Amino acid sequence: MDMTGQRTLQVTQQQAWEALNDPEILKACIPGCQKFEPAGDHKFAVSAGIKMGPVSALFNGHVQLTDIVAPQSYKLNFDAQGGVAGFGKGESAVQIKPLDKGCELHYTVHSSVGGKIAQLGQRLIDGVAKNMAEDFFKRFEAELEKRYPPVQEPSANEAAQASKQSAGVPAWMWAAGAAVLAAVVFMVAR
Repeated sequence: MDMTGQRTLQVTQQQAWEALNDPEILKACIPGCQKFEPAGDHKFAVSAGIKMGPVSALFNGHVQLTDIVAPQSYKLNFDAQGGVAGFGKGESAVQIKPLDKGCELHYTVHSSVGGKIAQLGQRLIDGVAKNMAEDFFKRFEAELEKRYPPVQEPSANEAAQASKQSAGVPAWMWAAGAAVLAAVVFMVAR
């Protein structure tokens, strides 16, 4: 199976990078994930319960990050065994490009499955994989919003009100206030 996609995220490239490298966030976002733990240099042990049609199983495996160019891109290789249900393995490439507001995440996935799960047919497998990817990104975007709440832009009315308030204070008062503050700091420092 091959899959490509892109998502526009409302966080910086660095923030997206940090989230994509945080095992707790990934565990919370991967559908059915029960374990996503460090297992060595850029390697993670993973367990996820997956249901495809009549076949459901707990898949245990590893994810290995390679070709890491922080905070822009990496590749990952994955393999998992699901007992009699079969196995899955593959590779993926992730790239994060900065935008004026936020960033854009691009991904490609190439994977293969074997065992009972492979007998379900490519159409069913592709559909489940696309649904899982969509579910992952919904959860990931929600986690990003929790971790990095959007900055509220002031409304036109609030901006005009703030402008009126700052315009109402004469410049000489700002200078006098700064001089008094400097004098107090000088006196305390003596």
